[in-house]
Amino acid sequence: MALPETSEKQSHGEASWFVGKRAFVTSADRHHDDRRAVWLAAQAGAQEVLVASDPDRFFRPPFVGHRGWIGVYLDVTVDWDELAALVRDAWATVATDRIRSKLA
Repeated sequence: MALPETSEKQSHGEASWFVGKRAFVTSADRHHDDRRAVWLAAQAGAQEVLVASDPDRFFRPPFVGHRGWIGVYLDVTVDWDELAALVRDAWATVATDRIRSKLA
């Protein structure tokens, strides 16, 4: 919520975060499987790298995985600094140039 023009609202029954009208993070609270996770927008290629590097923590989420989104399991040891960086990256992936300039 500290990122410019970010809002939180429900989307498909899950808490989700938006920049402007575009989602960049959504929670996955056992809605699509039995695991707690978050799904994040990502730059092209990031999903493949992260999933290949640690499939116990990262996965290709349903519905948005084909667009390159990253799934991060929260029911394993979480590197919270890494997750915060992924959230910032997700925000930057979706935000317009005008909105991104507010961080400078």
